[in-house]
Order: sequence, then C-alpha cells, then structure tokens
Amino acid sequence: MREEKTVPATIDAGATAWLLVSTALVLLMTPGLALFYGGMVRSTGVLNMIMMSFVSIALVTVAWLFVGYSLVFGDDHGGIIGGLEHIGMAGIDPSTVHGNVPEVLFATFQLTFAILTAALISGAIADRAKFSAWMIFVPIWSLLVYVPVAHWVWNPQGWLAQMGALDYAGGLVVEIVSGASGLALALVLGQRMGFKAESMRPHNLPFVLLGVGLLWFGWFGFNAGSALAADGMASQIFLNTLVAGCTGLLGWLFVEQNRDGHPTTFGAASGVVAGLVAITPSCGTVNMFGALVIGLIAGIVCSYAVGWKHKLGYDDSLDVVGVHLVGGIVGSLLIGLLATAVMTGGPEGLFFGGGFAQLGKQFVGVVVVALYAFGVTYGLGKLIDKTFGFRISREDEARGIDVALHAESAYEHGVLGHGPIGGQNPSPFLQRQREERENRERD
Repeated sequence: MREEKTVPATIDAGATAWLLVSTALVLLMTPGLALFYGGMVRSTGVLNMIMMSFVSIALVTVAWLFVGYSLVFGDDHGGIIGGLEHIGMAGIDPSTVHGNVPEVLFATFQLTFAILTAALISGAIADRAKFSAWMIFVPIWSLLVYVPVAHWVWNPQGWLAQMGALDYAGGLVVEIVSGASGLALALVLGQRMGFKAESMRPHNLPFVLLGVGLLWFGWFGFNAGSALAADGMASQIFLNTLVAGCTGLLGWLFVEQNRDGHPTTFGAASGVVAGLVAITPSCGTVNMFGALVIGLIAGIVCSYAVGWKHKLGYDDSLDVVGVHLVGGIVGSLLIGLLATAVMTGGPEGLFFGGGFAQLGKQFVGVVVVALYAFGVTYGLGKLIDKTFGFRISREDEARGIDVALHAESAYEHGVLGHGPIGGQNPSPFLQRQREERENRERD
C-alpha cells in the first residue's frame, strides 16, 4: 500500500475520484463474498453464512472508526502500534489531507479492507458457529489481530515496513491473517457433524459464480485503488490483477483435468480467487509476466492445498486455509523472486538481480504474521467458547443453522436433499439423527 509522507496543500481531484470508486468496489466485495460463501454451503446454512458477512460490515465499521484507524495510522509507538490521537476520528474533517486525497476517504478505503478480512474468516467455521459468538468475536478480533498487523505493514513506521517486507494490497494483512485466523477458529470449534461422512457439496453453484464475479470486479479497486492515484502505476496493477485471476483459473482447471478427468465450475471459481489472492501482495511489485506466473502457481498449489483438511483432520469448511492462507503465502514469497525495480522503485527479487535479501524479508513477514494471527485468534476463540459458547448444539446443527438461529429458511423446501429435519427429503445423516432422537425419547 503506497504511503505518502508529505502532505500537499491541495487535493488531487483525479486521485480522489478513483479512490471513491475503489472504496465502493472494495465494499462490494463483502456482499460478493456473502454470495460466494452462501452458494458453497448446504441449503440449510445459506442465510447464516450471508448474515455473517453482512454483520461484519457493521461491527468492523464501528470498531474501526472508534479506535482502529488511529491505532493503525496514528503516530507510531515502537513500530508496534499507533496512537490514539484520532480516536473517534478526532482531528479528521473534509479538509484534512492524506497524501493527495482526503484523509476521511483514505480512512474509509482502509475500513473496507478490515471488513473483508473479518468476513473471510467466517468461511472456515460455516454451519456450526453461534451468531451471537461471532458478533462478539469480530470487533475484538479486528482490534487485537488485524489492527496491529496492519500497523506493522502499512504504517511507514511499522516494524515490518521498516524491515523492508513488501505487501502492496494485503497478502500479509488480509490473506494470511484471515487464513491463519480461520485455521485457528476451525480447530477451536472442531469438525462439522458428518465431516468426511457426507460430501457437503455446494448447494448453489450459480451463487458461487455470481459471488466470484463480484469479488473479481471489486478486486480491481482492492489492488489498483491501493496506488492512491489515477496513474500508470494503478493501470499496471489493474492489468496484473486481471492476468493473475485468469491464470489462476487456468492452473486450477489444469489440475482438475489431469487429476480428476474433468474441469468443474467450482474449480474455475476457486482458481480465480486463488490467483487474485496471490497477486494481492505482489500486484505493485511485479510486471505483467510476474503476475502471470504468480496466478498460475497459486491456481495449481491451492488446488492441492484445499485437500489437506481431509488428510490432517481440520474442518476448514469453505477452504479459507487452502486458498487464502496458502495463496497469500505464495504471493508474498514470490515477491522475493519476481519483484522488479520498475514497480517497487528499488527492491528487486532474486530473478531480477536482487539476491536473496528480499526473499528473506518476505519469509520473516509471512512467518511472524501467520503465527501471530493464529495464536491470538486461537486464544480469543477459546476464551469466547469457554465463557459464552462458540459452537451451536448438535441438535441445532442437525436441524439446520438457518432455522435454529434465525428462524428463517432460504428455500420453502430443502434443496438437494438437505432440508431441515421434518422437511422434505432430509439427508441420510439428518435422517439418522432424527431416528436416534426418536429412539431416545421412546426409551
């Protein structure tokens, strides 16, 4: 994320217009994610999945405007955290400038990143988390995990920024943080009922593809908007984002064709996201060829990584770990190989004559951020689980989380045989649950 240390007296109208558009694009990504995740779950959890994304918008907004922005971009304290001079957005008004754009707009743009990062985590715990516990978790997590990491990386005085680790638009701050946090929560909540016993396939692939389309559309604001200017740099980043999404799609389909014998629409959607995740940290550091390579590698690697959960036993419901954590690591590390001075203004990767120095800095950033996000999230998740309870009951899970928690159903009748107990054509797993409960009641 480009940072300007000087404050010009005037606002650049072109840069401001582009950042206004980019802010709207990034905000749209969270409803897009809601559709993407909503289509991936079973029909009995669609509304809960969508609600977890939408409520994140409200919760993170309050936390960010009250204290989050100040702690990230306020005066630095030891490279670890910012100050409280902008608590409640104090000292920021329409005339306050950040670089060459209004600071209130810059703060709003950064807010949309924080919102999406929190919402991403929900995919790892789909179908089994209490909505009330999620509402407690989101604002606290944002301040304990997202805010410090964002300061380390995106505040010019943050210790990772000072060390020279590069993350243009959020590979460390968004992707690795959300992926590592998702893994931690998945371990806290445990496996879904029926994990490995039922296929748990996406119930609505058109929803998934629509969600990916909105995410890809918004990602241009996510990456190119981070230039904070309407210039050649933003244009190159825009192209890099498009290219990586395309090669991510092709890489994933190549694996599916060779491994499974058929390319799938779900694989195409996942490949696009994998490519976009990986180019996020590197979009402002590599040329078009680098973007092509990064997207392709991410599509291939992530297509295998999503299967690790079945081998290792953690239930990452919607592949937050396999796509966002792994994709974020791929994109962040490849900066150390493919960064060019034309894009970075100085640092270069190994393949462009820069030696191993930048790769080492990227490695340190990846390890530290992943361990910090995992550790703090695991501790917070355990605390909430012990005090309020984080997981819904087995009865509610078998009944269907939409009906149990929200007293609503996305469909009049169950879709694909996954209706709530008592509805039409319950799945074999839910049918067994009902029979066992009836037998207990008779006894």
